[in-house]
Amino acid sequence: MDSAPTPTAVREIADGYAFTGPALDLGAVLLDGTAYPDAQVRVPLAVLNRHGLVAGATGTGKTKTLQLIAEQLSAQGVPVFLADIKGDVSGIAAPGTPGERTATRAAEVGQQWTPRGCPVDFYSLGGQGAGIPIRATVTSFGPLLLAKVLDLNETQEASLSLVFHYADRKGLELYDLKDLTAVIGHLTSPEGKEELRTIGGLSAATAGVILRALTVLENEGAAAFFGEPEFDTAELLRTTADGAGVVSVLELPAVQDRPRLFSTFLMWLLADLYQELPEVGDLDRPKLVFFFDEAHLLFRGASKAFLEAITQTVRLIRSKGVGIFFVTQTPRDVPADVLAQLGNRVQHALRAFTPDDAKALKATVSTFPRSSYDLAAVLTSLGTGEAVITVLSEKGAPTPVAATRLRAPQSLMGPIEPGALQAAVDASPLTARYRDAIDRESAYEKLAARAPRPEAEPVEPPAPSEPTEPARRRAEPQGAGGLLGSLLNNPTVKSFARSAGKQLGQEISRSLFGTSKRRR
Repeated sequence: MDSAPTPTAVREIADGYAFTGPALDLGAVLLDGTAYPDAQVRVPLAVLNRHGLVAGATGTGKTKTLQLIAEQLSAQGVPVFLADIKGDVSGIAAPGTPGERTATRAAEVGQQWTPRGCPVDFYSLGGQGAGIPIRATVTSFGPLLLAKVLDLNETQEASLSLVFHYADRKGLELYDLKDLTAVIGHLTSPEGKEELRTIGGLSAATAGVILRALTVLENEGAAAFFGEPEFDTAELLRTTADGAGVVSVLELPAVQDRPRLFSTFLMWLLADLYQELPEVGDLDRPKLVFFFDEAHLLFRGASKAFLEAITQTVRLIRSKGVGIFFVTQTPRDVPADVLAQLGNRVQHALRAFTPDDAKALKATVSTFPRSSYDLAAVLTSLGTGEAVITVLSEKGAPTPVAATRLRAPQSLMGPIEPGALQAAVDASPLTARYRDAIDRESAYEKLAARAPRPEAEPVEPPAPSEPTEPARRRAEPQGAGGLLGSLLNNPTVKSFARSAGKQLGQEISRSLFGTSKRRR
């Protein structure tokens, strides 16, 4: 690279990114097509819990930007969560491949590039794929999130909340979809309708809509996502023995045809983290950074209550030390109340081929601080791997807008081989914990046990003319327990005691999404 003097405008931008604390290196300031390696664009670790947005048209390099940020976070001891919708993020587990293009990019932006992979755990929703299965119980998922998955209207959503409320009151555990179906069926029966009178009502028509939606969901294979063992979201906060943050990659290609389900499932992960993590305020680095890919799918068709819950979760989870980056095509995909909370912005190129594209471009430009750039022109002329960036400084003020040529990821820019992915899953200590589904006694079994038997059992068996030896032993005192000890050893009584204890020990508290707080 020649040593031409750095323009004053570039130096002024670079001064806005000269942080004193630990920071991630994003790239070099770009002006008139030239990158200036001595003018680095960075983001402080301490502000990554202020959330962010990575946006841009398809093919502009958003995925590589996620990879670049994630691998640096991992190297600095911050765990990361990534959703891999297209199946091309798994390469973060392997060192990158040296080449001429990578060497050229590194020289242009002043990067000391060395191939390096990250410690990675691969997950899948309910085991649909090679990763460690992530499951949630229906109770923990909650009515608001489930209503989003089922595409219910607000009236139907309220009825579903009533079903959850009834199950909570009656100690009917909703672990999987058949539990929920059984409770809805019970509530529309004569016996159930009578029980519901004290807390509300559930019309047969609304119950039918919910049951049909559950059937469709189950036929799509989503039943595997609901059940036990439920995933403990604390697993996402793990670091390695040498202090590197573990990158959790949720493999989603197997559920691409159910986008509403996986986007809502990601929101469950956030909601659960919000409930379980303690308040920590502002830290020198976040406890976790969560990348929410294809964010527009989360907000599309969402009810007012759901959007309010998302907005509040994003606002409040910052104090738990969690940063969220929404990844989508344009800022217009994100509701204004959420967008207002995203302090860090990486905007890749936009296209203006149609009137709607032109409107989206104008709206995007309006969301940036004022700068010397003609942003409308810059955003339509950026190349792949280039972006317009503004972040929060260490003092919380926006940095100058910087057109940036981004660094190259040091991990593999593409998927790893299926065999390598499977080997990583098999080697994970979490695989044995979550691999096999279990089916405990819950609402389905309890309600089935209440059903009348085809033939009534005799109330009392006929007494024998002479007591048998086992009968004599039962009639005699059983050591210190006597009759009480005999009762406590009875399997039916034991089962009742377990259920009662479980019900008494259950903490039924609903969060913003109606999810249930769990005891770890």
